Amino acid sequence: MNTIEKRRGNRKHGIKNRAIEWSFYSDRIYGEPFSEIELDVLFTDPEGKGHRVPAFWRGGEQWSVRFSPSMIGLYQYRTICTDVSNEGLHNIKGELMVEDYSGNNPLYRHGAIRVAEERKHFEHADGTPFFWLADSWWGGNVKRFRWPEDFQLLTADRLEKGFTVIQIFAGFPPLLDMFDERGANEAGFPWEEDLSSINPEYFEMMDLRIQHLVDRGLVPCIYSGAGFNLLKLGLEKTKQYWRYLIARWGAYPVMWCACGEGDLPWFHSKTKDEDRKALKDGWTETIGYMRSIDAHHRLVTIHPHPMAGSAREVVHKPELLDFDILQTGHFHRRSLVKTVNLIKESVQAAPQMPVLNGEVCYEEVFQNSPPIHQRFLFWACVLSGAVAGHSYGAAGLWQFNTEDVKAGTSPHEGGINWSETPWNVAYKYPGSGQLGYSKDLLMDYPWWRIESHFEWVEPHWDQEKYEMPVAGGIPGELRIIYFPPDNILPIVHGIESGISYTGFFFNPIDGEKHDLGVIEADSKGNWQIPAPPVMQDWVVVLEAVNSEKPS
Repeated sequence: MNTIEKRRGNRKHGIKNRAIEWSFYSDRIYGEPFSEIELDVLFTDPEGKGHRVPAFWRGGEQWSVRFSPSMIGLYQYRTICTDVSNEGLHNIKGELMVEDYSGNNPLYRHGAIRVAEERKHFEHADGTPFFWLADSWWGGNVKRFRWPEDFQLLTADRLEKGFTVIQIFAGFPPLLDMFDERGANEAGFPWEEDLSSINPEYFEMMDLRIQHLVDRGLVPCIYSGAGFNLLKLGLEKTKQYWRYLIARWGAYPVMWCACGEGDLPWFHSKTKDEDRKALKDGWTETIGYMRSIDAHHRLVTIHPHPMAGSAREVVHKPELLDFDILQTGHFHRRSLVKTVNLIKESVQAAPQMPVLNGEVCYEEVFQNSPPIHQRFLFWACVLSGAVAGHSYGAAGLWQFNTEDVKAGTSPHEGGINWSETPWNVAYKYPGSGQLGYSKDLLMDYPWWRIESHFEWVEPHWDQEKYEMPVAGGIPGELRIIYFPPDNILPIVHGIESGISYTGFFFNPIDGEKHDLGVIEADSKGNWQIPAPPVMQDWVVVLEAVNSEKPS
């Protein structure tokens, strides 16, 4: 990010796809600048198209704008303040000269994330496919998860393991009251306790975290907080809050999630049915507002409570969403049925959009979701149609317990202590690395074209036999079968006549491959999977001879 400049009306210099920042200074003193005025900057690109970007209050008389130019060449800009008499903020004009990016960060080299034309997966702005493999750092903004040492350590670990997205709350971590001390960062809370104004210093600390993720090539998926906070802030303050978040981070290659568990009322509410309706109304309006002010057009979704399961069910207008994010439960094997059913329903629903599981069965949640379940869920989701990606989570990590300070009980009736495992133990759970191996396998193929074909294998998953193999692929090119350990080895069905396949076992525990040679199907197109090297879960991959892989 460029050094903040106090000069006005001169020529700025920027890099394509990178946020450039500078500041303006008010000539007037306001009692509550955050609430009393708004400042936008209108950028006109080299082709003459305008982009109106909200600026944000930095504290005192300082306002800053961040803009990410998507074109090379000369931009013009002009400030627009609601107080037109403020000569320090209104109608300041200048130029921005943009050069190409020459580094290796994929988010700058290929551009931010958008929905691909087929509306099944994501891609970068230049069309390069993007696979969502997210880790869940809901409480990644709290001071007990120290900046920089803890944050940078975990970032490096997740990057090495192949994660591409970090789900993180901008403020007010989940399952806590708004001003619970456990949710504070080094500068306190995101809002003043009387809700009169935001606290800019809080967001300065969040800037360090968001900037670090982006500079390392990870996409932050930013949540404003828990859904029930809308009823505490009120609709207008919720929209004002989102304007501030978009102004702060919309120039970065981020994604937006309006809130966590958008349809969940406050735990001690006496009017929960009425609250659910108000939340659905409020978040529908808020998301529409978010889309109207975000000049960078970052992707938007909303995270549901498990009762709804799908983001589509949390808003009145699913067409406002860019992708459907699911929450399908934390009850180990019992979650498999709901998970697969919801994915298949959403993939078939209108309007069509990418589908992925945003929260399911964190590793070791309730001490009952081991690494094999993480592997099963990954493949069950992807091979059910969620080719856009998958989300991981670890009990003890998402709330960032430490050896000395635990997140403690949430304010459910009676209280629930979700885990006391320290985050620096939980981040080493093996499932996180194992999902990286499976993601790496997918990257060898045009994974965005994979279709669900459970009928390709027998036995296969159904609602009564939910611990059975799942299958999918690209007809005539690729078949992928995941099967858990069982005494009965599966049979692959419907191998096309005239197409020659070779195959291998893929070990989702260590990423190793074991060659199976040429696949010899019988006259009916059936092939018996042989005994694997050891009894555990395996992935079998069949590749059509001469089929092309991504470059």
